[in-house]
Amino acid sequence: MVWMVHPLGQLELYNILNNSIKMLKGIIFDFDGVIVESVKVKTEAFAEMYRPYGKKIVKKVVEHHTANGGISRFEKFKLYHKIFLNIDLTASEVEEMANKFSNLVVEKVISSPYVPGALEYIQKSFEQYKLFISTGTPTEEMKQILKGRKIAQYFTEVFGSPEKKSNHIKIILSIYGISSNELVFYGDSDSDLEAAAIESVDFILRLHKYNLQYFHDYTGITIKNFNSHC
Repeated sequence: MVWMVHPLGQLELYNILNNSIKMLKGIIFDFDGVIVESVKVKTEAFAEMYRPYGKKIVKKVVEHHTANGGISRFEKFKLYHKIFLNIDLTASEVEEMANKFSNLVVEKVISSPYVPGALEYIQKSFEQYKLFISTGTPTEEMKQILKGRKIAQYFTEVFGSPEKKSNHIKIILSIYGISSNELVFYGDSDSDLEAAAIESVDFILRLHKYNLQYFHDYTGITIKNFNSHC
């Protein structure tokens, strides 16, 4: 099912899954692949990080990464070194790799194009709802990117790694006086979907060419962009 993003002239979100009307108070956005077309940037950075270990390792890393968006780079570095290279990274080594990764991606993410309609949707939503970012990107790096794109002012709070996305939602529910049925989460990965499900928050999947193969059997609400239904 492809869902049309409704005009924002009212404080209701029409949930066409059950024909109910609910009051919407907050919107949670993943970032890469939802607000900005930057999924490829991160994939290329992982490939670059593991290129010294050969093409077979790069292929394995890229395959896992693309199938598991939304998981922090810290977790992935430890996992990939362990299962593909049989190396246990120290905390300082993980941090060093994360910093190198950041240097590879930040400016490219800042300059990546918006998902069609995303900026306009955020600007309109900001006038009526609390907006949040929930991402696998480190929190301070995400804030740097939002500032670089000049959109930081639209978001009530920004949540990134190392916290899990389900914890991001828990914090929103506990601090901002919003209940789970007053939130919606826009994401593009299993980790986004799982976090929303854990906290009983409605989920809208943004489909794109990099995640389409993993959601063939998905029956929930989907969008391709924020302009209209596709």
